[in-house]
Amino acid sequence: MTTFNALRVHKTEDGFTMGVEDQQVDDLPAGEVLVRVGYSSLNYKDALSASGNPGVTRNFPHTPGIDAAGVVESSDDERFGAGDEVIVTGYDLGMNTAGGLGQYIRVPADWVVPMPAGMTARESMIIGTAGLTAALCVAKLQTMGIPDGGRVVISGASGGVGSFGVALLSKLGFEVAASTGSPEAAEWLTSLGASQILDRNILAEPDKRPMAAGQWDGAIDTVGGVTLANIIKELNYGASVAVVGLVGGTDIPVTVFPFILRDVNLLGVDSVEISHQRRLDVWGKLGGEWKLDGLEKLASEISLQEVPAYLDGLLSGAVRGRTLVALGD
Repeated sequence: MTTFNALRVHKTEDGFTMGVEDQQVDDLPAGEVLVRVGYSSLNYKDALSASGNPGVTRNFPHTPGIDAAGVVESSDDERFGAGDEVIVTGYDLGMNTAGGLGQYIRVPADWVVPMPAGMTARESMIIGTAGLTAALCVAKLQTMGIPDGGRVVISGASGGVGSFGVALLSKLGFEVAASTGSPEAAEWLTSLGASQILDRNILAEPDKRPMAAGQWDGAIDTVGGVTLANIIKELNYGASVAVVGLVGGTDIPVTVFPFILRDVNLLGVDSVEISHQRRLDVWGKLGGEWKLDGLEKLASEISLQEVPAYLDGLLSGAVRGRTLVALGD
């Protein structure tokens, strides 16, 4: 019987506790593919799971981790064989299925993506769900006809989705304005390719006007609420905003005027339940034409034992960029 390390979250009378514990492979949930995890990464949803948010995780004890990359240990599905390098993100991983913050996962074969050519497991987890989400946003903006070299604003630019979006859009030749509440991140965001740094308060201030002067050819919003409303009001004619976040609120205080007078588009983006083929296509781009040269600028690396402190930081907004978790022996 194989024993491995995993971060376990327990529900107690006083709340929730977490720590690294020994687990048994035989106790993992059913699935066709057993993966030995080499790297994971931290996401806001992991922090929600570890703090007992019932919209993310209902049953405890539990192993969070919505991202995992590693090597197939065994497979009952002919698409995968022992030794194959793979990625698993999204679906129920790390929510109510034991996730990537453990050295082994067992999942349905349809959740598994072969490692793209030209990409390592480490690189894939620097990207992770956050990078995949940002790439899906960029793909949607392109589908809607964002002009080459256009001006794009990104809210929450210091976070995982935002920072990857800054780097990817800059690589593709867009002029990127990065909105952040962390002044100390300005130099870092500029190094990723941002041509303008905006104080987040500029977009977070309530504005009763139905529209403002147009200045953005596209946008990625990771915040929601008033920030999203202000972005919509400032979109140029025919422009679109890809929406992926809600930390600033779930209501959008905006009128219909930007939509019916400027032909703007509100694009919802999901990275959890997208089709397997769409997942393969975007991961392929991230390992090919969209591969970033400076991936390491986006991430810091920690051990499994350091995860609890970083999860607290994610909830408070203190973590910048991507956090890579090394799970190898």
